[in-house]
Amino acid sequence: MRHIKLNPGTEWAQFDSRSRNDTSFDDESSDEENGAVLAHNYKNVEAVEDILQTNESLVVRSSTKLLPGRLEYSRLVDANAEDPSNAPINSVQFHRNAQLLLAAGLDRRLRFFQIDGKRNTKIQSIFLDDCPIRKASFLPDGSQVIVAGRRKFFYSFDLVKAKVDKIGPLVGREEKSLEVFEVSPDSSTIAFVGNEGYILLVSTKTKELIGTLKMNGTARSLAFADDGQQLLSSGGDGQVYHWDLRTRACFHKAVDAGCINGTSLSTSPNGKLFAAGSDSGIVNVYNREEFLGGKRKPIKIIENLTTKVDFLKFNNDAQILAISSSMKKNSLKLIHVPSFTVFSNWPPLKKSLQYPLCLDFSPGGGFMAMGNAGGKVLLYKLHHYNHA
Repeated sequence: MRHIKLNPGTEWAQFDSRSRNDTSFDDESSDEENGAVLAHNYKNVEAVEDILQTNESLVVRSSTKLLPGRLEYSRLVDANAEDPSNAPINSVQFHRNAQLLLAAGLDRRLRFFQIDGKRNTKIQSIFLDDCPIRKASFLPDGSQVIVAGRRKFFYSFDLVKAKVDKIGPLVGREEKSLEVFEVSPDSSTIAFVGNEGYILLVSTKTKELIGTLKMNGTARSLAFADDGQQLLSSGGDGQVYHWDLRTRACFHKAVDAGCINGTSLSTSPNGKLFAAGSDSGIVNVYNREEFLGGKRKPIKIIENLTTKVDFLKFNNDAQILAISSSMKKNSLKLIHVPSFTVFSNWPPLKKSLQYPLCLDFSPGGGFMAMGNAGGKVLLYKLHHYNHA
């Protein structure tokens, strides 16, 4: 494990308005040099400190039902307008406290923005010299960001201590890529897709390999359930596996109806539903309890995409399901989950979404951010939800 300390005493508390607000990490710089750079590259840090010192999550369940038909929304200033990327954005995600958004992509930069819908101030940018970023994700407790690419190692960034760790390769493994992963809801475990059907379980505390799971076909996608005690996986054999992470055993697997290659998974926040996407463009939505009980038929087959489904996301109260394919322009649909109908006024007719790659809803549901292949993070206000 390579460890780079970055002036942890600052805790995002240095400010220099003259700086370009960009921090670079590579193998040539010393710890002292990197720390000095970091200490002079924080901007608007009072806002960040407020975010990180608030321990309560802002997830708010809407008390009113979202109606089908038309989705009331407004386009806001791009979330990354202050520092757009010149490369595809592969990850966008809101911090649990709603104000902080990360955006990361193939330009090897991890950027943070304070989201207010008006200016969306850039807080910090971190350059990882040896890692074009395929995915970045906050731990659900908000303390760290896990960053990975098509590399045999990954990074973790401690938000409070301003510290970056380079981890890997994992002992005993020969994976050349750790780019597909999910973090457990209890923030204890990172599950990486490995070679030949293996799923690698890594402790978020020690960053060490703590176990492996093995599918029959290739592993392609993952989703946690039951507060991190269970894991769903899918891939090359067209089946959805359910794993008990306490025993590391597969306790249920069944064919995803009509699926040859599974490409994406998402579970609803309450764990009752899960959606499974395939390379044919079909998205099946299941009642998880019924699926585990032997019912193979989806409660809904969504056929609104025509190319490989590579992203699925339920919003905070599971009234909206976003489904997208990066292979076709504007190929992002928003599903009204109670009726399983597509919102008729999405995607916007006049504004091109370009090629959508990733999406996230804010914890209270009020914002939706979408990253595309053009390096932009489009930001929308969803009027049904009163909280960010």
